[in-house]
Amino acid sequence: MHSPKHRIIFHIDMNCFFVSCEIAENPDLAGKKVAVGPNRMDRKGIITAASYEARACGVRAAMPVSEALRKCPDLILVESSMSLYSEYSRRFFEYFLKITPLVEPASIDEGYLDITDVCEPSNAIMLAEKIQKDLLQQLHLPCSIGIAPNKFLAKMASDFQKPDRVHTLFPDEIQEKMWPLPIRNLLFLGKASEQKLLNQGIRTIGDLARERASNVQYWLGEKTGHQLWQYARGIDDSPVKAVPDEAKGFSVETTFNDDITSIEQVFPILLEQCDVLATRMRRKDKKCNCISVTFRTLDFRNRSHQTKLENATDLTDEIYINATRLFKEFWKGQPLRLIGVALTGLTDGTYEQMSLFEDTENKERRRKLDAAMDEIRMKFGNDKITRASIMNSNARIGRKAKAQMKNENTEEQ
Repeated sequence: MHSPKHRIIFHIDMNCFFVSCEIAENPDLAGKKVAVGPNRMDRKGIITAASYEARACGVRAAMPVSEALRKCPDLILVESSMSLYSEYSRRFFEYFLKITPLVEPASIDEGYLDITDVCEPSNAIMLAEKIQKDLLQQLHLPCSIGIAPNKFLAKMASDFQKPDRVHTLFPDEIQEKMWPLPIRNLLFLGKASEQKLLNQGIRTIGDLARERASNVQYWLGEKTGHQLWQYARGIDDSPVKAVPDEAKGFSVETTFNDDITSIEQVFPILLEQCDVLATRMRRKDKKCNCISVTFRTLDFRNRSHQTKLENATDLTDEIYINATRLFKEFWKGQPLRLIGVALTGLTDGTYEQMSLFEDTENKERRRKLDAAMDEIRMKFGNDKITRASIMNSNARIGRKAKAQMKNENTEEQ
């Protein structure tokens, strides 16, 4: 086994992934101001992704549609299609596995590759450029690649300049390439921690790296301070975890560059995650007995909450309703950098325990709806149907959650 300092790690980040998938399906969108999100008439909806042309007009992910259209009246809005994006994700991760078995997905559009045993250090850039060329030719997807001896530095390198770039960040390059950057550019540094560091005169990543670790821990807390101080010095020993051969469940996580702070941002994300997971599960003819929701706060801590179901389910709306309930129960409004859903306790979909008090007729209608949507997705590659019952429930839950959060905040004060 190679020591961490001798590893060669790629971080591959698909550029503007959701928009790139839509352009791959419809090349006429290339070079235009495009955003992925809800229907154009849904002014209360939130932008999921924006092309670089749209970003130049001020359009950003997590921005309300109404604000995006004010900034960019000629914005082309494309309805999001998680099934389409998941299919492209599956295909490029399959490609990665042809290069090395050590592949770790970080989200639907990014992953780490440990290529230590398959490539000489002198050929690393050449291999990265080949990967870029292959993904562009085969899938029409651009990507940025960071090359480094650990995962943290590789991800920092992939963020240096986009799109479609390759950057290295080896130990002898840290002082020149990373340390002059503003402290806000340090990955995983939240806004609150950034302000505390600025208050102490820490302006750049180099300032943080040169500071005494004990001082940083005093300012930011023992765990968070030590972790960020190590990152500033390029230290990260976490291995690339290979994709398991057989999944014991279905899960999806979404990592955000900007903090998620409102319940209105959370529910559309959960809805898309539950929808894609339920679709995958039904394709495997499975049902789940357990649903869990995870989020990551700015102190790098993951918090999870789960519930066990009386009866196994593969229905999208049942999974979504449970996920939103779980989220409301344990989220206290902290800024978030990651949200995820997992379905476990899988059973054979051919077996189902029925309850005497269950509304079987309504359940059968929902099952037919899911089946119809699955068929459309399989045929056309994306979903063009809005679940009215879930969207209505989403709005209702959101209003209640805001009132509940307001009451909780008042009581805490």
